[in-house]
Amino acid sequence: MKRFSSSRRDFLKFAGFSAVVTLLPKSAIALGRRKKPNFVIILADDMGYNATSVYDGWIETPNLEKLAANGVKFTDFHSSGTVCSPTRAGLLTGRYQERAGIPGVVYADPGRDVHYHGLQRNEITFAEMLKDTGYSCGLMGKWHLGYLKKYNPTHHGFDEFHGFVSGNVDYISHYDGSINYDWWDGLDLVVEEGYSTHLITDHSVKFIERNKDKPFCLYVAHEAVHSPFQGPDSQIQRGPMKDKRENTEELTQQQAYVQMMTEMDKGVGRIVETLDRLGLTEDTLVFFLSDNGHAYLGPDTYEFPLRGKKATVWEGGHRVPAIASWPGRVKPGTVNDGLYISLDIMPTMLDLAGVRPPKDHRLDGVSLGGALLNGEEAADRSLFWLGRAMRDGSWKLVKDVDGGLFNLAKDLAEQNDLSEKYPERVKQMSAAIEAWKADVAAGATVQPDPPEDVTVAQPVKKKKNRSR
Repeated sequence: MKRFSSSRRDFLKFAGFSAVVTLLPKSAIALGRRKKPNFVIILADDMGYNATSVYDGWIETPNLEKLAANGVKFTDFHSSGTVCSPTRAGLLTGRYQERAGIPGVVYADPGRDVHYHGLQRNEITFAEMLKDTGYSCGLMGKWHLGYLKKYNPTHHGFDEFHGFVSGNVDYISHYDGSINYDWWDGLDLVVEEGYSTHLITDHSVKFIERNKDKPFCLYVAHEAVHSPFQGPDSQIQRGPMKDKRENTEELTQQQAYVQMMTEMDKGVGRIVETLDRLGLTEDTLVFFLSDNGHAYLGPDTYEFPLRGKKATVWEGGHRVPAIASWPGRVKPGTVNDGLYISLDIMPTMLDLAGVRPPKDHRLDGVSLGGALLNGEEAADRSLFWLGRAMRDGSWKLVKDVDGGLFNLAKDLAEQNDLSEKYPERVKQMSAAIEAWKADVAAGATVQPDPPEDVTVAQPVKKKKNRSR
């Protein structure tokens, strides 16, 4: 059994916090003199680990299957949070969201103080670092890291932003949960008709076409399969045209969910086809993952193999599908069982692009460059969730009321509590969680107090109807 030191230095080493900078040159050197790689990061929303057929799930996703066949499928990959905003903060910064100042959801309701929180300018995103070295960076889809204009993605390194700042919008009318219209072109609130999944894909394809002759980083943040449950021909559920759309389809929640997954899968296919058409396939790493576990349980006939779901620290809340494809660089048809987390995406891109973070800037993720390019095995590490759970290799401790100690190598469903059998391990892992909580709190980015007066933005222009 691994022994943990109580000293801060040994804890940081144990927790996997050793300087990521030392890892950066290796994979960049392995790429030789080739041009800087392009990056396409595709993030699904509320997509369960087994919803897709890639992971023996109940919905056929042929384009994701093709992506996995041409690359690596990760089986022990995790989101850093269990809900939307925190994971996005971790993904964008490579730092635990608690450290980055976004430990929970940023809500649409202006009556809540947290509505006025967001990703602060002192946080450094992968878009900012890549842009500084010549990359064009675009975000298409969901932001959810601040509603005020000062938090807009264009202030965080993205040259282009087409999408919404809320946690979710009506897929057809684009009204958020507080019934505010929410669809943006950069800093402008715009009227753009179309099904959100289609629009996100359309803008992604056009971004690639515009930037085909220079290195680019495209962050495709899908709304699917987050609620509201709507297919392309569903009725409008929010806004002034609620229930007034003609020729709509009466769908059950399950039918709508399948359509939502299907349209997102088609979007992945269109992006990959665009790369192929433009001759960019061998120059582009495509990475697909989900922001957290599933919210919708699926049909009654389907038995989800993991315990828990979105917003829980059980495996069902943060173990997510993850696929990396880079033909010519990543060995096709590979399955990687190593322990990884969404915090690793930023260090991976910096590594492969040969970019070093500022000397004193702390990243919590590690590069997957060696795993992708050379098939290297994951190093021993520990991961933490919300100060309520942690992984140490195959061991997991859950500090919730009915939690316990579990050996995931033998008990992936987290059913057999081994706390009484291994009390010393429980004690040591509990101490590590407390040390981690203190560590991320020290120097964490602080959120401002809510402003006394806030002006709600209004749509300023109309775009061509992109409905299909």
